[in-house]
Amino acid sequence: MVSVQFILAIGENNFEQIFKQKAADLFFSPGRINIIGEHTDYNGGHVFPCAISLGTYAAYGPRADKKIAVCSGNMDDDLVIFEIGDRELENDPDHKWINYFKGMTAYVQEETSEIDHGFNLYVWGNLPYGAGLSSSASIEMLVGHVLTEEYGLEIDPVKLVQLGQKTENEFIGLSSGIMDQFAVNMSKKDQAIFLDCASLKYDYLPLDLGDSEIIIMSTNKKHSLADSSYNDRVRECQEATRRLQEKLSIDHLGDIDEETFDDYSYLINDETLLKRARHAVFENQRTIKATKAMQDKDLDRLGRLINASHVSLHFDYEVTGKELDTLAESAWQQEGCLCARMIGGGFGGSAIAIVKEDHAEAFKEKVGKIYQDTIGYAASFYEAKIVDGTHKL
Repeated sequence: MVSVQFILAIGENNFEQIFKQKAADLFFSPGRINIIGEHTDYNGGHVFPCAISLGTYAAYGPRADKKIAVCSGNMDDDLVIFEIGDRELENDPDHKWINYFKGMTAYVQEETSEIDHGFNLYVWGNLPYGAGLSSSASIEMLVGHVLTEEYGLEIDPVKLVQLGQKTENEFIGLSSGIMDQFAVNMSKKDQAIFLDCASLKYDYLPLDLGDSEIIIMSTNKKHSLADSSYNDRVRECQEATRRLQEKLSIDHLGDIDEETFDDYSYLINDETLLKRARHAVFENQRTIKATKAMQDKDLDRLGRLINASHVSLHFDYEVTGKELDTLAESAWQQEGCLCARMIGGGFGGSAIAIVKEDHAEAFKEKVGKIYQDTIGYAASFYEAKIVDGTHKL
């Protein structure tokens, strides 16, 4: 495994070659996984995510003018330069990932006093882009920390999270919830966050898996949620909520439990909307039960709930697809596997499995072979540590 020190040395050297100056500071922003609680955040429910050691790094250097220059060591894009306060801080389809950078910069500027000078930034990392591990939120929180740290801006950490969500919602046009940015920015080492996405109340819980570990399984099918049916799912849940509000005093689907949903499901009276809402309600309750199982060290129950999450995402929410189903279903068959499910928005991306440490290598080999034989190309497997949120190194 490549060391962090080696990763940093490569980035610093590339920064110096490109910008002809030494990096003043280095930053790290993690990716995230979600143990359980998928598509519940924008439905006012609970989630249980944590930050992972795969992430995005940045080398920073100040400039005397008001220009911001950004380039990536992972993308094939050219160096992009724009000016603070200029109209170029608008969404440009040609700028792809840099739109997340531009949106976050624009909203931080709105929130604080004007930034008085520009900077150079070289971004690189080991977080697979498009793998459903929140590469966009990783960039957003990275930019937020570069701006707050280097310009001495006082922005509450949760407010910074909300600016990241605003970037997704208003600048990019994806109707996502707040989980990704919250996990990337607020996580703590070896802990997961039990977050109520409606109230933003949260607790840290030790992620104690005993002699098991989390394995990330990437389909290697790239996805862009802004181009997928993600926004359709948001609209479907909103319509189901509106229909339930005819009799129930609720703001979100996360406000009701399974029994209440069954009692009032006749109000929805639409097969598709009923499935979408059922997932949101039951997944929220599964997440609450799963955190209780974690606290009770009942890993068998935790595993059953995680497996049930994937089944619900497959049949009710219909966001898995052949690739993710192949990974999860083949994982369930393997000795030493406690559970597996897709994570993230779906439509490609990644899944996770909780596997006994002494079965991990055999697990990856067997699941990898099934996936290769079924899909026609290889999956990738990652073992990641649970780490702190975005910070200056």
